[in-house]
Amino acid sequence: MLIKPTLKTISELSGLAITTVSRALSNAPDISISTKEKVKKIADEIGYIPDRAGVRLRTGRTNVISLIMSTDSEIMDMTGRLISSIALGLRGTPYHLNMTHHFPGDDPMKPIKYIVETGSADALIFNQVQPNDPRVHYLIEKKFPFTMHGRSCPNEKQSFVDYDNGEFAKIAIEKLVKKNRKHVLMITPPQNQSYGLEMVQSAKNTAEKHNISLIIAPIITSDSSITLISDTVSKQIINNKKIDGILVGTPKGAMAAVAGFEKLNLTIGQDIDIVAKDAVNFLKLFRNQIIVINENVEIAGKKLAEAAIHAAQNPDSEPIQYIDRPESDYTKFN
Repeated sequence: MLIKPTLKTISELSGLAITTVSRALSNAPDISISTKEKVKKIADEIGYIPDRAGVRLRTGRTNVISLIMSTDSEIMDMTGRLISSIALGLRGTPYHLNMTHHFPGDDPMKPIKYIVETGSADALIFNQVQPNDPRVHYLIEKKFPFTMHGRSCPNEKQSFVDYDNGEFAKIAIEKLVKKNRKHVLMITPPQNQSYGLEMVQSAKNTAEKHNISLIIAPIITSDSSITLISDTVSKQIINNKKIDGILVGTPKGAMAAVAGFEKLNLTIGQDIDIVAKDAVNFLKLFRNQIIVINENVEIAGKKLAEAAIHAAQNPDSEPIQYIDRPESDYTKFN
């Protein structure tokens, strides 16, 4: 029977005190980089796995960051890459990533309260952030470390990583204006989420500035089913033949919109132009004529990991806040 490696095993192999080994594995700032590398190398070689129960008993920490996500996330959008990027951001740290799901229609407070009440994580990451989000108020009240992918209450000190969706909408409208498009159909994000409100308001302001018509697609959002988006786009164009541009914030929504107008024998890049956000360089493979503005989800994931660790280790310090801004002359995918 193999004996499980312990801190004592690493201590004996390295010639370092057990407390030094423990602090090196915890990435303590007072331990030199060379010592940390030496300890981690030995730990990897002997297959050392921390005893989480023991860590929690000694330190009160779990070394777990919990990511809470809805099960309605689309795989062709950014969810998979975001998760892998957060995991990469935690690589080389003592923290591990746990996934906690909540189902559409369920109370989004339920998984938050469970983790806080059980102390099953050192910090939380969540998305689909709403204005004045009750999850934010609850976590602040409980003094539980967290960060979020999105922004909620602008007047409170909160940890967040976000994409400038207002700037995205502005650039998108301006790109359509350059294509001489005058009547733009917008498939909006859910309007109960902060990024959706930001995107719509910016699109309206920019359309008004350039004196073009902005039509908000009824019934649907960019999170609706592909079939519903496709059918709605077809109906909107049939009812308003002046529509010559489409703005949408997700790859799924863009693909569904293209299917909707191609059913009417309209040609992308000639009869109608579409601008969309993409995180995985996928849309250009689908239709090269789609005007793509990138969202760098890899940076977002790594920043979320950094912000979560910072919140867990430095609860009384200034929270990390990061906004990724698209460039007006962005040409990575174009």
